[in-house]
Amino acid sequence: MNGFFKSNGQFTKKKAARWLIIGLLIAAFAVFTVQVNRTDKVQLVERAGQTFEKGTVVEILQDNLQPDGSRVGEQRVRVEMKTGERKGEILEVTSSAGYLFGAGCTVGMDVVIMQSVAGDSVIASVYTQDREWVIYIFAALYILALCLVGGKQGVKGSIGLIFTFFCVIVVYIPLVYRGVSPFWAAVFVCMITTIVTMYLIGGASMKTVVAIGGTMAGVLIAGISAQLFSLASGITGYNVSDIETLMTLWNTNGINVGGLLFSGLLISSLGAVMDVAMSVSSSMSEILRQNPRLTRRELWKAGIQVGRDMMGTDSNTLILAFAGSSVSMLLLDYAYDLPYRQIINSNNIGISIMQGLAGSFGIVLAVPFTVLMASILYKVPWRKKEQQAVQQQMTESAED
Repeated sequence: MNGFFKSNGQFTKKKAARWLIIGLLIAAFAVFTVQVNRTDKVQLVERAGQTFEKGTVVEILQDNLQPDGSRVGEQRVRVEMKTGERKGEILEVTSSAGYLFGAGCTVGMDVVIMQSVAGDSVIASVYTQDREWVIYIFAALYILALCLVGGKQGVKGSIGLIFTFFCVIVVYIPLVYRGVSPFWAAVFVCMITTIVTMYLIGGASMKTVVAIGGTMAGVLIAGISAQLFSLASGITGYNVSDIETLMTLWNTNGINVGGLLFSGLLISSLGAVMDVAMSVSSSMSEILRQNPRLTRRELWKAGIQVGRDMMGTDSNTLILAFAGSSVSMLLLDYAYDLPYRQIINSNNIGISIMQGLAGSFGIVLAVPFTVLMASILYKVPWRKKEQQAVQQQMTESAED
């Protein structure tokens, strides 16, 4: 009985120490995040008096819908304002026929109004359809489905997803804005999100340590592959389509906009590499649990076999994702019947190929790194007693 209380007390102390460490890390990260976001932004556009407010279309004064279904010119509509200085008032505004700005307004449609107020003078136009709550609802439905289907692991996965999104918005972006190298800012964010996500999924275990190491190795390999491709092909972060706008940030804040392309590649490949690393690590842990007598060589062979079955599908995931984002560009190239040599040497195609292949390099080479780490760490001497206990338990269960 005394032995039980002793072991139980040790367990409680160990658990309390773990929670204390986690609490301190969370507090330190919170302080760091607050400090990173304390920065004075350089004003690039004068927005004095300009706001974006919500409203509802109550009347169509002049429509621009053509018999063939297209829209030409502008609509004139009346909108009841829901927010802002003119809340409750009905304003007469215009809505352009553009696909990027404006909306094909109908009575009852919720819209966002771009409004400039100067005294009693108001200049307003429809910016776009109000889709804010649609985004929130679909995001909530996804998290709900993840939790219902995944159970406890689904809840942990959703927390990890939210944390990753949080880090990209409130850590990565402010760090880059402050002049930190986009590449190393992405490495830092990938490292933090990997540690948190893997800990949530696998807990404090050797399996988690191996998965974290394999993920970071794969992400860094993807970044290095992209850099080598850049040196060989001459494609840099300055070849992106919106570089003219980005150069404004370089001129005003000294931001290394050329590194954004490669840092974005690290972040985009993180999910797929993380999936491979955790799957391989978890599979090898279960293989060893079922047969603790396996040698390092035998465990290596089993892990490589598992990894090979995953390489193809996960590589396709990244390549298809980048190819899918280029479909509109490829269709235009096909429609204009551009020569193959022009297409294959264009900057946009080169960037898409670089992103797909570099990310796939990370996935493929993350497998041997993860397997190697697992083969070494899962068979360290101080785990022999644990493995022998598992083997004895399995033997007793089989006899019963």
